[in-house]
Amino acid sequence: CCYTVGIVPEQTVPKLGSASCPKQALTLMPAHLYRARRMLSVHQFKRMHQNGHICERGRTASASRHYIEDVVRGIEIAKTNRYILFHNLWSFTMIRRLFSTTAVAAVALAAAGFANAATPIKFQLDWRFEGPSALFLVPVAKGYFKDAGLDVTVDSGNGSGGAVTRVASGTYDMGFADLAALMEFHANNPDAPNKPVAIMMVYNNTPAAVMALKKSGIKSPADLSGKKLGAPVFDAGRRAFALFEKANGINNVAWTSMDPPLRETMLVRGDVDAITGFTFTSLLNIEARGVPADQVTIFPYADNGVKLYGNAIIASPKILKENPEAVKAFLIAFAKGAKDVMADPAAAIEAVKARDGIINATLETRRLQLAIDTVINSPSAHAEGFGQVDAARLSLMASQVSDAFNTKSRVKAADVWSSSYLPSAATLNVLPKLK
Repeated sequence: CCYTVGIVPEQTVPKLGSASCPKQALTLMPAHLYRARRMLSVHQFKRMHQNGHICERGRTASASRHYIEDVVRGIEIAKTNRYILFHNLWSFTMIRRLFSTTAVAAVALAAAGFANAATPIKFQLDWRFEGPSALFLVPVAKGYFKDAGLDVTVDSGNGSGGAVTRVASGTYDMGFADLAALMEFHANNPDAPNKPVAIMMVYNNTPAAVMALKKSGIKSPADLSGKKLGAPVFDAGRRAFALFEKANGINNVAWTSMDPPLRETMLVRGDVDAITGFTFTSLLNIEARGVPADQVTIFPYADNGVKLYGNAIIASPKILKENPEAVKAFLIAFAKGAKDVMADPAAAIEAVKARDGIINATLETRRLQLAIDTVINSPSAHAEGFGQVDAARLSLMASQVSDAFNTKSRVKAADVWSSSYLPSAATLNVLPKLK
């Protein structure tokens, strides 16, 4: 998993096979080092090997010629986040015999520094530290990102639109955002130089829903005609309500805007007839205001003619271009953490509580379980595969968002989504069996 080459000046390395350089002198294990290129270019590596300056432990010069292609390919495709360092004490001892004390000290210091280094990734959530944020906080807490050579910082957010904007600005490398918000950004900013790209689907269905109290008499989506609805102006359900409205023959709706903390309060007080919001957020907030869940009527968009995708992991073009292997490593570690979260949501909430000590663990466990049951471990997620999308469905959503959001240009599905960084199907096999 490491090299002991690339730091010592080439001219100080004895010829392979000479009296001072036995053929097993320098240890070379499979490269797969995305940072190796900073220390040793492929051209330099090939040249040094051809000149007899590099060999692999336990391999003849003939076997070395074949093995070297794997090593070079490792530098080029860089499969994991490792660094140049000593493979073992034996390698260090052999180098001491080969090089001067000064050269060895330089190698040792540089190797130690690289061994402790990790690729920093700043990650922006779409919302506060609530139950669903466990999907990202668990792999941090369990060291999955660290084991992948990543130093991931996860920050809370204030909406998908903000997450998209912050990744686009370069403030964050990656984020978690509603796919519709990402599409809108693309279509309204066609000339923006750093438009984020969705690289893994997490919420296979949008969590958006319309919610009303049963005492309002609203029993079907059609009953919403002529009613007063409330939601923050940036709410995903409100932004996409035109699609819900068209699919269900609704008309003459009046909107009342408010800050997010007031949404459910205004519904319970009767200031509005219904609200839009994420099911696992608004339903629990309504309960917290004294209304039992069985007294709430819920119309999920996904069950009422609006089959939009929900939140996805997004990344800036900069990190995708400059460090694709770090992105791939992130997704592998995330998938591993997501599997743990879905297997034991109650335990996963401990990682959320570590970031926000005042959360109600019982409430957030319920919120997380609701998210898992409704939008993550859904029948459509099983049909399409965790993390993946259906091309036809994605194209339809792009067209729907263009119309509903009245964007400056049409959304191009190929511009907002890439599956190039997804892990293998085996790694993505994380969904529990459907109940």
